Amino acid sequence: MALMRAIQISKPGGAFELVKRDIPVPLANEVLIKVEACGVCHGEAVVKEGYFPGLTYPRIPGHEVIGTIAKAGGEIEKWKIGDRVGVGWHGGHCFKCKECLKGNFRGCEYSMTTGVSRDGGYAEYMTARTEVVVSIPEELESVLGAPLVCAGRTTFGALKYSGAQAGDVVAIHGLGGLGHLALQYAVKMGFKTVVLSRGTAKEQLANKLGAHIYIDTTSKDAVKELNKLGGARAIICLAPNSKEISALAAGLGRNGKMVIVTAVNEHISISSNQFFGHNSSITGFAGGDIEETLDFSLMTKVLPMVEVFPLEQAAQAYEQMMSSKVHFRAVLKM
Repeated sequence: MALMRAIQISKPGGAFELVKRDIPVPLANEVLIKVEACGVCHGEAVVKEGYFPGLTYPRIPGHEVIGTIAKAGGEIEKWKIGDRVGVGWHGGHCFKCKECLKGNFRGCEYSMTTGVSRDGGYAEYMTARTEVVVSIPEELESVLGAPLVCAGRTTFGALKYSGAQAGDVVAIHGLGGLGHLALQYAVKMGFKTVVLSRGTAKEQLANKLGAHIYIDTTSKDAVKELNKLGGARAIICLAPNSKEISALAAGLGRNGKMVIVTAVNEHISISSNQFFGHNSSITGFAGGDIEETLDFSLMTKVLPMVEVFPLEQAAQAYEQMMSSKVHFRAVLKM
């Protein structure tokens, strides 16, 4: 049987292991994808550290995948061999549970997760269920497109979910792998975009990407500055700093919404008094539509800034991503 190279994790806290494994065989409702590029995301930490309930090992991580269909596991009308496709975090659903019958497939009681509950894209080949495969436009390079199927989808979706309208003040908290995409989307969507970041190191980049206002949170009170603008219609929280997120709620304007996209391990403490007067709210978000994101990204020329690594350097790419040393998204190229 033909072999492929892959990166696997064999146990919680285990190392990234470069191994040779059999090329997987797609089932009747699956396709085999020859991976061209796979983004490196914070979501991999749930497999690396064993955070996800019910995990089984060994597991191949990776959920920002772009490649071409190499084989179909049966007669599949929508796809043909050679089609360029992408796969994100959502790895499949049952079509039969209560939420699926409502059309809420992401709420499926038996939902699968790419690179977590099934093998992902840190490999030369992977299988994917046909209901989660999306078409990738030919003009989108694989290494630039890979981060868009998760990081792009999430930040673009969070901005839409915020309810902000063109001209509203929208604050982007954190200018990293997620934030540099959220900033570009916010500007292209017509928001008065404010970047909140620690220090001045990223101010020039923020201005280059179109930010209307940059606030160094180490030298200025971000809440006071937002309130001078009438309060933010939306604050998109992308930096995992619970203390800053807790304080920023007071910077929301009337009917404002704080949308937390990042994973924050510490408790967030917010006074209810911050919400009564302005009818503001706080919510989490982990959704978004991949194809809609890709269409908007190509139309408005919003692309990620990436560092490319070969598959065998997956551990290095992951460490640089987790320590915020990568500029700004790490991508494995097969």
